[in-house]
Amino acid sequence: MKIGIVCYPTFGGSGVLATELGMALSAKGHEVHFITYKQPVRLNFHPNIYYHEVTVHNYPLFDFPPYETALTSTMVNVINNHHLDLLHVHYAIPHASAAYFARQILKASGKGIPYITTLHGTDITLVGKDQTYAPVVTFSMNESDAITAVSNNLREETYKYFKIEKDIVVIPNFVDTDRFQQTDKNHFKKMLAPNNERILVHVSNFRKVKRAEDVVSMFSRVREELPSKLLMIGDGPERQNIEEYCRTLDIAQDIRFLGKQEQVDEILSITDLFVLPSQYESFGLSALEAMACGVPVISTNAGGLPEINVNGITGYMTEVGDTEDMAQKALHILSTDERLNEFKANAIAHARTFSKQRIIPLYEQLYDSVLRKYKATV
Repeated sequence: MKIGIVCYPTFGGSGVLATELGMALSAKGHEVHFITYKQPVRLNFHPNIYYHEVTVHNYPLFDFPPYETALTSTMVNVINNHHLDLLHVHYAIPHASAAYFARQILKASGKGIPYITTLHGTDITLVGKDQTYAPVVTFSMNESDAITAVSNNLREETYKYFKIEKDIVVIPNFVDTDRFQQTDKNHFKKMLAPNNERILVHVSNFRKVKRAEDVVSMFSRVREELPSKLLMIGDGPERQNIEEYCRTLDIAQDIRFLGKQEQVDEILSITDLFVLPSQYESFGLSALEAMACGVPVISTNAGGLPEINVNGITGYMTEVGDTEDMAQKALHILSTDERLNEFKANAIAHARTFSKQRIIPLYEQLYDSVLRKYKATV
């Protein structure tokens, strides 16, 4: 099968999932064509993988370069030149509308192609609800040959805010358990925690919805009772404020900001607890990757997080903003090696239920179904 994948090539969950999906499909013999404005951060070379850059030219006339138009044209060219069977677009804005436009252009020349839209979260819960975009988002989703969502919560949110006229199939995010697994990195851990301190980790894009300040508040409380270190991975608009908050609390010496990291699996291998206090998460892929590495999770109970973090088994959930409860639950997990190891084992076992070996066939089945229906109508 020849599949075109359109995504944002960033460290965010939608881009990571799309890239991992494409690589997994290529390993199974499918020909995969990535269409993005730069190479996705996790994309590795494979004979079945092709990368097509969307080039947007700046002209004095445009305050904002017309990316969607450039993307549509690139889609059409790739489909024509490589004879793709279907398009799979990740994140509705603007990829779904660009896919619809590309399909209409192809139809005008007697061709056509089905497209699948996968919803990831803020394309529905935040940006998509903006009336500036909502009519186009709704139309392009309804014109999709299939719609998928990464969690049951996101599926329900989509039906709540948009007039969707077809079924939304839930196919959860997955984790590459060959890459994300416990490995011996004790030499690395001793460098960061020379006195056997517990290591806590937070990964995010440092936007307000991630509530990174709650991680610092919670860590400050944990640190009072248990020697510990905090690693903050990622970058974004709130990072400078969070760093200043650490200095205000006089705990900056035990916190390291590592920026964006491509080899996050190696850091997770030395981690004792993963903290995700988000206001909303459609799924929480970073938490799942942590669990696969044997790291229990303290998260909020927001959005799709209850679908992956089993309260009292793989970690604990709290109400949004309740940093004292977060700290107490963290101390409960971290206070003894025996209890910590039990949570670690549970996290690994649960993460394996989201392995790519289990999830990729669901996408393949969907592709087959969409192609059969599309061919029957043309």
